Parts: sequence; structure tokens; C-alpha cells
Amino acid sequence: MSARVLPEVLPETLSGVLPVTPKVLRAYRLSAYRAGGLDVRIGRRVSGVAGRGDIVFVSACNPGGRRYPDGWNARMMARLYERLRGVPYVGGEGRLGRWGEPLVATWLPLARGKRLARLFRQNAVVLVRRGQVARLVLTD
Repeated sequence: MSARVLPEVLPETLSGVLPVTPKVLRAYRLSAYRAGGLDVRIGRRVSGVAGRGDIVFVSACNPGGRRYPDGWNARMMARLYERLRGVPYVGGEGRLGRWGEPLVATWLPLARGKRLARLFRQNAVVLVRRGQVARLVLTD
């Protein structure tokens, strides 16, 4: 059995976003997202949101909800952190059962957050706004 070869290129040159499957979509909706003291569940109001504007939860790991090796995910997260230089963000985690992956909560307008997510072939972000329920937003 041969090893899976993964691209070692900048995110802009990676192929497009993979279509989200019903199983992956369900997993996104059931996951818990935590960063910077925020505990977020899709469809629920989030307490502790201060200020105005969008908070976008985004990861660079496991594009399209497909599992990638830890080393590859770590390199992609490092590239995400580079992209966020000068933008306020806090590290966090998305978790469903034993599955977990790093993410960031960043203070960006939704459109910029979606563009950033697409660079890393992510098919969704989590949007948090004060006084509203958290939403899963597809990047297509």
C-alpha cells in the first residue's frame, strides 16, 4: 500500500473546495467550537460576545472534512496564522466526540472570513454575532 502524497504548496495554488457531504454537514452542526472564552454551538446564542462585528471561526485543517495527517494540518495552520498577521484572533478548537482540530476565532467581516477559509479549501465557517444564534456558513 503506497503512502498518500499531499501537496506542499501555498494554499492559493491548491485545488478548489470539496463539496460538503450530508455526513460532514451533520458533523459540523453537532460540533462544539471553543476559542477565547466563547463556547459555540450552531443554532444557539453565544454568551460573552462583546463589541460589534463578526467573529468568524475558521480552520486550515482537514479540507472538506476529510482527515489529513497531523503534520500537514500543522503546516496549514502555521500558514493560516501568517495570513492573520495584524488581524485580531484567538486560538481554539472544534470538537465532536474524539475528533478535534485547531481553529481560530477571528474578528473579520464574514466575506473576508469566507475568502480566507476558501484559500485553505474549507467548505464552511462558523459565524458569531452578538445577540444572534451561531450560524454555519458554507464558503461556496
